[in-house]
Amino acid sequence: MVTLRQALQSARLALDGLPHANPELEAALLLCHLLGKPRSYLFAWPETTLTADEQHAYATLIERRLNGAPIAYIIGEREFWSLKLHVSPDTLIPRPETERLVERSLHHLRYLSDPLVADLGTGSGAIALALASERPDARIHACDRSAEALAVARENAAQLGFTQVRLFQGNWCEALPAEARYDLIACNPPYIETGDPHLALGDLPREPASALASGSDGLADIRVIVQQAPGRLKKGGWLVLEHGYRQAPKVQRLLLAAGLSDISTHRDLSGHPRLTESRLAEYY
Repeated sequence: MVTLRQALQSARLALDGLPHANPELEAALLLCHLLGKPRSYLFAWPETTLTADEQHAYATLIERRLNGAPIAYIIGEREFWSLKLHVSPDTLIPRPETERLVERSLHHLRYLSDPLVADLGTGSGAIALALASERPDARIHACDRSAEALAVARENAAQLGFTQVRLFQGNWCEALPAEARYDLIACNPPYIETGDPHLALGDLPREPASALASGSDGLADIRVIVQQAPGRLKKGGWLVLEHGYRQAPKVQRLLLAAGLSDISTHRDLSGHPRLTESRLAEYY
């Protein structure tokens, strides 16, 4: 018979050679997923034995991970902004760096009552649902070109009970109601250069390419968004964009050329310039 401790030790050794993996954490997450138990259970009952079926199922999960399946897709969820979100291969896996975009968005909304907000390219709904969790008075429109991604976002919104989030299918601002003007538009668009070697690393090869790469310089989608946004913002409204860590100067120039003002760039958790925001002037 194999105990929990032994199963974890064996899994950690197997995962140790997997690039960009966290063997100890991932072995525990997969076992917790299999057993339907919290991580504390593994530490409290290390001598508990696995059944033969559980051993086989755990080995299958480890094999999937060794074959490159992202841990979030295997267990079907990822935490973002303390929300447990369902994710699938149809959606980008939410990352901690994007929480900075949520922070800045909430900063700009802090003095507004009943704001109207848009989340472009919502994927699993991470940004829209994080904002909804903090601002229950906000009306939030979220869009994505992928019907499959919207199905995941819809499931997450229903699971969390955030009925103020409306979902639309389509490309960037074109998907939103024509008459709507927003206090804030937030977006984590594709911004990696097509052919960038980073696309072959970590989880990226298994994530939807359309949510990652955007033209030869990574800015094709950002250019479209920056062109569309001024016509969809209220006067004084904000556009908050995540981008690549080397793209801030180019993004700033695009925003300036589009007539937006109060342009500033903010750093992510690793200290990289990752987010640029701008405002539609009151007199625009």
